[in-house]
Amino acid sequence: MTQDGRLLRGERTRTAVLDQALLLATVAGLDGLSLSQVADALSVSKSGLFAHWRSKGALQLAVIDHARAQWTDRVIRPAVAEPAGLRRLWAVHDHRLAFYEAEVLPGGCFFANAHFEFNARPGVIRDRLATEMADWMRFLTGVAADAVAVGDVAADVDPAGLAYQTEALGVCAVMQAPVLGAAPTFHQARRALLGHLRALATDPTTLPELT
Repeated sequence: MTQDGRLLRGERTRTAVLDQALLLATVAGLDGLSLSQVADALSVSKSGLFAHWRSKGALQLAVIDHARAQWTDRVIRPAVAEPAGLRRLWAVHDHRLAFYEAEVLPGGCFFANAHFEFNARPGVIRDRLATEMADWMRFLTGVAADAVAVGDVAADVDPAGLAYQTEALGVCAVMQAPVLGAAPTFHQARRALLGHLRALATDPTTLPELT
């Protein structure tokens, strides 16, 4: 029982540290993240964190894992509850923008920020981020391909192109929102994709109307 309690406390500590590290990474950058910085933010000793991560690189990789889990919970999982096809693709975009609007992360989007930060910096972190991007685009393309397969759009619609357009609108929105205003930016991002999907849809009434 004592050992189980220690394991539980250790996991809670690890989760709390990763929550804080993820917040800091969206503001200071993933490269600016350090065990000392996280320890100071949580008012704990740096030495205590070494039980979980022996280096800055190990912490950075763990934060990427944590960000992916958060993204899955907040964006992917609720979206895939929708029927396969255009409604699911729309739900991905809508839940993504809702995640940004909720200001869960002070710096907007962990992955968008990290990709810009590491795109020109070869190494383990960049490689891992590249894998995450490839997985995400594969998911979006699969959702778009399902829209073709179920007949929501014509057979000649390119799933990869539709996925690219969806991703471009999401990234553009989160980058512009702090400068141009969150409400108008996210509204425009929703209107732009919804208008495009409705124009492609074999039955536009399956998609919602924006108020």
